[in-house]
Amino acid sequence: MQQTSLKQNRERVQMELDAYSGERESDQTTFTAPDLPYRPRDPQRYRPAIGLIGCGGITVHHLSAYRAAGYNVAALCDRFRERAEERRATFYPDAAVYTDSCELLRRNDIEVVDIATHPAERVPLIEAALLAGKHVLSQKPFVLDLDVGERLCELAAKQGVQLAVNQNGRWAPHVAYLRLAVATGLLGELTSADLSVHWDHSWVVDTPFNDIEDLILYDFAIHWFDMLTCYFGEEEPQQVFAAVNRTRQQRPRPPMLAHVLVDYPAAQATLSFNAVTKFGHHDRTYLVGTQGTAMSSGPNLQEQTVQLFTAQGVASPVLEGHWFPDGFHGAMAELLCAIEEKRAPYNNAADNLRSLALAFAAIGSARDRRPKRPGEVRHLSG
Repeated sequence: MQQTSLKQNRERVQMELDAYSGERESDQTTFTAPDLPYRPRDPQRYRPAIGLIGCGGITVHHLSAYRAAGYNVAALCDRFRERAEERRATFYPDAAVYTDSCELLRRNDIEVVDIATHPAERVPLIEAALLAGKHVLSQKPFVLDLDVGERLCELAAKQGVQLAVNQNGRWAPHVAYLRLAVATGLLGELTSADLSVHWDHSWVVDTPFNDIEDLILYDFAIHWFDMLTCYFGEEEPQQVFAAVNRTRQQRPRPPMLAHVLVDYPAAQATLSFNAVTKFGHHDRTYLVGTQGTAMSSGPNLQEQTVQLFTAQGVASPVLEGHWFPDGFHGAMAELLCAIEEKRAPYNNAADNLRSLALAFAAIGSARDRRPKRPGEVRHLSG
């Protein structure tokens, strides 16, 4: 009898919720979503020879995107020759293979170098490539030290070449659309940004990533710190507070829970991460402005639905593509367009240091439980 009563009560509540939802939806006027240029844009004529240094797992997405775009990858380099040969066989059968990056950098025909190694070994490779007169796309996270990053930016300027960072999330379809919606003034002035990710990152067990104590806030969340840099534009963050924690049953060694609060002069942003969500994965972005709100949500980074809410009503753009591989296409495409058009790329390293400063401040705050100013924490130690 009690079970029947509870069932009837649940059904009644659900009917009321459905009716309320229907009333709310019927009250909203729909309008056609603005057509924003969120897709990666290729250079008109510039197709240089590209060299890839580091052929780890992530480079499957690099090379898939480059091949689809018709880019010319002429050389592959990895200290383990078999990895480079595997990438060559799968993607670019005519590419040369090296185990010594110096040999690749000595080739005069190679103008652009994609460096996809881990951060600690990446800095001397970036420096050598810049000194060799190559344009560079660095894997993210860019550096472990902001001062080193500034020095590399200065070296690139001195050499007259471009230094960009593979913040591929900027060209994920939903992120690109949202940042353009903000940049074109559709939302007015941003007052808050709430970004949350619930997924399972336990794959890092038995990999080198399991040894990164700040794994979530540094290696993963750099994408979300970079999104804040994109969304808030020239607005400078004033203060960052963060905390991390381990769950009782998590398998990875680093903390898998993290939350961050970022204060801007007249706005706030929150980031929330749960990297041991076994069921019901969800990724959500909610941007509120003085003239509108934008929301993107979905079960993962690849499947996202975007909605715009303004005085006109609600619009739902139908977006093409996915973060993987479009993000990797966009990062390299922007660098090539910038070289062709003789300008700084949107993903230039100097701008990326702003995102890293946010990440470093969050990590510093999580370590001593005190708020930090972006730029205050200069170096990540073990």
